[in-house]
Amino acid sequence: GGTACVVTGQPFDTAKVKMQTFPNMYKGLVDCFVKTYKQVGFRGFYKGTTPALVANIAENSVLFMCYGFCQQIVRRIVGVDRKTKLSDLQNAAAGSFASAFATLVLCPTELVKCRLQAMHEMQLSGKIIKGHNTVWSVVKGVIQKDGPLGFYRGLSSTLLREVPGYFFFFGGYELSRTFFASGRSKDELGPIPLLLSGGFGGSCLWIAVYPVDCVKSRIQVLSMAGKQAGFMGTFVTVVRTEGVLALYSGLTPTMIRAFVANGALFLAYEYSRKLMMKQIDSY
Repeated sequence: GGTACVVTGQPFDTAKVKMQTFPNMYKGLVDCFVKTYKQVGFRGFYKGTTPALVANIAENSVLFMCYGFCQQIVRRIVGVDRKTKLSDLQNAAAGSFASAFATLVLCPTELVKCRLQAMHEMQLSGKIIKGHNTVWSVVKGVIQKDGPLGFYRGLSSTLLREVPGYFFFFGGYELSRTFFASGRSKDELGPIPLLLSGGFGGSCLWIAVYPVDCVKSRIQVLSMAGKQAGFMGTFVTVVRTEGVLALYSGLTPTMIRAFVANGALFLAYEYSRKLMMKQIDSY
């Protein structure tokens, strides 16, 4: 699921990070794509793909594993049998709890990904003299400058994004599946309803938490050039100096990516889960 998400959405994610961190450099999504292609070539859209793959595979593995555990916790809290189907709201709560655990594996890899994606802009703006162009050089730079804890820059912002965001993510997904099922079992849904449900869930997540993600990207990228303020400090600075709309820079590529990538994520997740369950049942 995580692999499908990255392969389909990486170019839009790259544009998102660039536009969030340096909103004055780009007029819009098309301008960002054209300039990136002219300056770096096609490979520029896939900068940070390796850490993005690691991040998404690690995050979604932990997220969906913990989602199952958290569903059991929610069943205990509401006092129902462990095989009872949860409501869409209860599934949303379980997803929100699960995201807190996924954040711990996501934050370090996302920091490396964001820095690689915005490295060219950091050099152009004069914030750094020489950029690190490989995963290993970025990792080494973080360790040398900040030590192992440096990988958790933006952790509070990531938590602020993930916990409420995944409430809307799983809530939107389950609500959409309920709509398409129309009284049937959700497990009987075909690929198109699953794609649309996943896309709807992803869209709900990003609409709800986009300004938080914008602040997180700035903290993780700009901390390369020196000490960066925390979440509230960065948030206030952006609003004061650039206005509220700066917090929504890069929203267009994000919404395109959210629908396409999360549709692919849930489609791959549901079908791979069914395949594995068949394998288990056959033993």
